Amino acid sequence: MYRMYRIAILFPALLAAQPLVPNTYYRTFSHTNPVLRHMKPGEIIATQTLDSSGRDFHGDVRNPESGNPLTGPFYIDGAEPGDAILVHLRRVRLNRDWGYSGYQLGLYALLPEVIRNLYSPNYKPDLAIPGRSNLVRWDIDLANNIVRLRDPLSAVVKMEFPAIPMLGCIGVAAPGDFSPTSGPAGSYGGNMDYNRVREGATVILPVYHPGALLYVGDGHALMGDGEPTGNGIETSMDVEFSVDIAKNMRLDGPRLENAESIVSIGSQPEFVSSLDRALAMATTDMVRWLAAEYKLEPWAAHLLVAFQGQYDVVTVSGSMALRIPKKYLPPK
Repeated sequence: MYRMYRIAILFPALLAAQPLVPNTYYRTFSHTNPVLRHMKPGEIIATQTLDSSGRDFHGDVRNPESGNPLTGPFYIDGAEPGDAILVHLRRVRLNRDWGYSGYQLGLYALLPEVIRNLYSPNYKPDLAIPGRSNLVRWDIDLANNIVRLRDPLSAVVKMEFPAIPMLGCIGVAAPGDFSPTSGPAGSYGGNMDYNRVREGATVILPVYHPGALLYVGDGHALMGDGEPTGNGIETSMDVEFSVDIAKNMRLDGPRLENAESIVSIGSQPEFVSSLDRALAMATTDMVRWLAAEYKLEPWAAHLLVAFQGQYDVVTVSGSMALRIPKKYLPPK
């Protein structure tokens, strides 16, 4: 990771022990939820997440309230408001041999004139989750890292793909007394559903409360850009991460870095504003990032975005991201 985001680590990185499995899960990115664990910068934490219905790696219901139960919060010692935390996702791995997804694209992803002629969103009752008829079940081949749709079967295309595990939810306690649920996204991260939040990525988040209070959850075995069904292939996950602190960064929202790119995320709740606004948020942050940390002249930052920027639709009615390939960045 680049030097501007590093601080001196006073504690050596510790090897992760047995996974930390909570007894209680939360559905809010709130500063009032009891801390699951204190951790030091550089310490490695191994834990597990539930799927969006509250089921664990055995398929047992661990949280009766569906809707993205969150593992956490983790209190990062030394993190203070105005800082940023760098969450290094060391492992994001599948731990269960099945998942589920929606059976039909969300109506918000389609033109209004085609909606009344669509096939029914309901397929078979209780196929994937009891009480639901609009979900289909996917088999997960853990040995070969493959997902396969179990039912229905297409006569013309094979619904079998390489799995790309990711976390839909990653975020800190939201600013002030705001306690958003694990449904929307915002400046604190939250339910961003960005398919690049996966193993090997570093997610960079602003800190609004002492300790940052980090949450993770909502694992997907696979999800295309935009989450147009309203979900990925929902499943439980093994997660291992460490955290560094960048002092006094004063970020306005989430960022991400991986081996190929730096990424600014225009993170906002779905259905409250247009993707245009999310695009402008991501672009504005990227220009600031290039100028502040890579020392580009303003005009150079603008032209680098113009000719090497790559935009991702993070959620079809909410957030956008802007990537700049590292190979075009100056050394720091």
